[in-house]
Amino acid sequence: IGFPIANLRMYVLDPHHRHVPLGVTGELWIGGVGVGRGYLNRPELTAERFLPDPFSDAPEARMYKTGDVGRWRADGAIDYLGRNDHQVKIRGFRIELGEIEARLARQPGVGEAVVIAREDSGLPGDKRLVAYVTPREGAKLAADGLRESLRETLPEFMLPTAIVLLDAMPLSPNGKLDRRALPAPEPGAASGSVFLAPQGQRQIWLARHWQEHLNLPADRPAGQNDHYFELGGHSLTAMQLIARLSAELGRTLPVRLLFE
Repeated sequence: IGFPIANLRMYVLDPHHRHVPLGVTGELWIGGVGVGRGYLNRPELTAERFLPDPFSDAPEARMYKTGDVGRWRADGAIDYLGRNDHQVKIRGFRIELGEIEARLARQPGVGEAVVIAREDSGLPGDKRLVAYVTPREGAKLAADGLRESLRETLPEFMLPTAIVLLDAMPLSPNGKLDRRALPAPEPGAASGSVFLAPQGQRQIWLARHWQEHLNLPADRPAGQNDHYFELGGHSLTAMQLIARLSAELGRTLPVRLLFE
């Protein structure tokens, strides 16, 4: 986005309002004469976004929290990297949702792509990445094919748990994307697999534990074709599940067994 204009100061700061090194991602703050006094009749929001500028010698100087993410380049310009509210932290990994959306948008036949973090598609309080995709005119898309394409360029922790295909994105009355109107994935959409009921006492026993542990709906239990990690499981829940199975069997099972 270039260089700060005259009479404005730009800061790239970490969460503790400290300058980050050259090339390191941080949040963009604006200082200088262009910064206003705050939001009209919004004292709480003003207190959050307009703070005293510790880097200015001017009395009562303020700096404004833009909510944008960027980094300094070696030539003194700023790279804009997206919105801070489009970053999420899942299982210790900080993820830029826009990066996943950009990778999806590059896939053949994809018109629009939106990725959000939901808490209703897995264990309570456990966020899941869910992607929403619309096709270009005349194109046919397959959720499992899109996910496999993403797997070639993204690490496992950035792969959406489910990819939901929509005819069109929901819009608010003013024409903007209504993220709250994006539907929850259908049961079984996470794995993208054809349901095949478990067979035999051991499979039925294991499927019951999967269903309880992953909080799967009663009308869509775990099946033979389902993938534990694509249904919402991860390494931490895998250890919990193995401990539960080991206790019931009366023998110690290695976590590796579940991965296999």
